[in-house]
Amino acid sequence: MNINGKHWRTIWLEDDGCAIGVIDQTKLPHVFTTLKLKSCQEVAKAISSMIVRGAPLIGVAGAYGLMLALMENSCDEALEKSFEKLVSTRPTAVNLRWSLQRVFQRVQYLEPALRVSAARDEADLIAKEDVLLCEAIGVHGLSLLKRLCESRPLNRQNEPLNLLTHCNAGWLATVDWGTALAPIYKAHRSGLKLHVWVDETRPRNQGTNLTAFELGCEGIPHTVIADNTGGHLMRNGLVDGVIVGADRVASNGDICNKIGTYLKALAAYDNQLPFYVAIPSSTVDWSISDGSLIPIENRSGNEVTQIQGVLASDARKLELIKIRLSPVNTKALNPAFDITPSRLVTSLLTEHGEIPATREGLLGISERL
Repeated sequence: MNINGKHWRTIWLEDDGCAIGVIDQTKLPHVFTTLKLKSCQEVAKAISSMIVRGAPLIGVAGAYGLMLALMENSCDEALEKSFEKLVSTRPTAVNLRWSLQRVFQRVQYLEPALRVSAARDEADLIAKEDVLLCEAIGVHGLSLLKRLCESRPLNRQNEPLNLLTHCNAGWLATVDWGTALAPIYKAHRSGLKLHVWVDETRPRNQGTNLTAFELGCEGIPHTVIADNTGGHLMRNGLVDGVIVGADRVASNGDICNKIGTYLKALAAYDNQLPFYVAIPSSTVDWSISDGSLIPIENRSGNEVTQIQGVLASDARKLELIKIRLSPVNTKALNPAFDITPSRLVTSLLTEHGEIPATREGLLGISERL
């Protein structure tokens, strides 16, 4: 995507081949800065601290992290320990384990001296595939959004299409393009008039900080709303559809996504609005029969009781500060994800096109993999 006239991806292999570069997402939208990660330990820390985040992106970061681990020590024991270190950083998103297994399987039977090169090749391939998959989601999603526009009453045909999204499933959550935002980018670039309602996405505010940043860079009209506003907007006819991403999809079509997604799906269902979930096929966990079996990551309560930002009184000073919101001794619960049952999902939007959120629909795309 473009930032100040320059094309960026979220992750890249540095020219020396011995480190990876990433955008520090914990500083956005106030400060745009990049980091160079030189070791498996630094990649693991970047994933757990959400310097890099989003299911597809942490999968790619993990793949490169295993490459860096092999640069330090390419023996079998080191390979296995590094795999476990990286896979434990974020337990919910299946893309991380999926990509780590790809690299592991690529190198495990090779001589140690050949492992680094093979791991680099596989990580590069995973990154390139991610871009192509996300762009394909965007192309299929553009057709979907055009149909959604055409299905509106004649007196609303010239109005912008109002979409609501939750969390950040855009370019910053992938290598490029994004999942839920890829169709929006394609639609905007094709001249389709649209407007995006952006959930703030407490407690980490990925909507306010990241989705709004992305849409602003692209020049797409958008409005940030409190997480509890979506149902009100739907009930009053101000939303035409909801589109989100997912961190894991069970084999029956249940989806696991950022906490609060379930409530948006319920509101959309009650107001007869489409609820779309955009995913690459790598987000499907074929080993899990339903959403109740997906592990839910519980993060620090500090993310709930504190908030990060800059002083509103001085727009020129962009020093990031943290502010406590609750009494000092108040406890906070912070599950990072929730489960939306497949019955509430209108359809899944994949690189193969739109499919039902059912076991049969998913089996249809599994045959193409």
